[in-house]
Amino acid sequence: MSKKPINIAIIGLGFGAEFIPIYQKHPLANMYAVCQRNKEKAEAIGKAFGIEKVYTDYDELLKDPNIDAVHINTPIQNHAEQSIKALKAGKHVACTVPMATTVEECRQIVELSEQTGLTYMMMETVIYSREFLFVKELYEKGELGKIQFLRASHQQEMAGWPGYWEGLPPMHYATHCVGPVLALLKGEAEYVSCLGSGRIDENLIPKYGSPFAIETCHIKLKDSDLAAEVTRSLFNTARQYRESFDVYGSKKSFEWTLIEHEDSVIHTGEVPERVKIPDYAHLLPEGIQNFTTQGVYDSDENQHLSFIQGSGHGGSHPHLVHEFLSALDEGRDAYPNARQSANITCVGILAHESAMEGGKIKYLPEFTLSKK
Repeated sequence: MSKKPINIAIIGLGFGAEFIPIYQKHPLANMYAVCQRNKEKAEAIGKAFGIEKVYTDYDELLKDPNIDAVHINTPIQNHAEQSIKALKAGKHVACTVPMATTVEECRQIVELSEQTGLTYMMMETVIYSREFLFVKELYEKGELGKIQFLRASHQQEMAGWPGYWEGLPPMHYATHCVGPVLALLKGEAEYVSCLGSGRIDENLIPKYGSPFAIETCHIKLKDSDLAAEVTRSLFNTARQYRESFDVYGSKKSFEWTLIEHEDSVIHTGEVPERVKIPDYAHLLPEGIQNFTTQGVYDSDENQHLSFIQGSGHGGSHPHLVHEFLSALDEGRDAYPNARQSANITCVGILAHESAMEGGKIKYLPEFTLSKK
């Protein structure tokens, strides 16, 4: 791409609004347009952040030749269709998780990205969180030694969320725990085996036909002696919200805190110690460094309750934006690219299939693996 600012359009302005000021203050970007079906809300956000181009129709937005890339933050059932439309329209795509809800949708996105040469990035927050960046730094410095095993979990209670969440199979939204166990070594899942456990409320089961309260999956990493285990729950399980990952090495191991806001633990040999996780804002352009720790909103006069949501997600939001824009600017793949995003997403899709079949081994499709 040329060195002119990259014109960004954000689609979906609930969670998506958090990214507006990050793009506005990134040196590579021009926060060009926003899109939301509700005209009143879309115009209010456009006015609050000084964005002139406001769309309520996604198809109309894609016809705008000035838009270089779209950042999709809509409900999960829309991700694949909107990503496919954007790639066909010649736009680069950043999309919140998961990539899609079926293996076939993942295939279409991978094929389109490779046929068009356009960049696709799944915006997986955990692999750009300060906790992950801390462990990654330890690993790259050799302090962990040989990695022996990885484990991650994502547990939350979804009661009261929008109706399409009700009864969702736990592994259909598993990227927050699958992502880190693959990303640390830039690895790929070769096959999975998953078991379902427990039972959710009977009224939640019919929508997806999934009865399990918890699904737990073993992942075999391709071309590696490593395995990983991930656990996911959405309903009827008592647990404080937790996105976590643990890494066991021959020299040191890292274990995520059991209780939010407490310190994680490093084991050196058999000696444990609590550790303060540093921030990694220094990896970012100066203009967006504050977004790793502060609320995400524009200047003082534009503060609004719907925008003062806190950075959340381990300070990952500005790192995600920087990776996407840097990849476009440098003409390289973002991480995770389309194939890697499909591998992460299809782990969850196939894990649920495995659970429904009593733990049957499921191999990842070839299109989700790197080319030879």
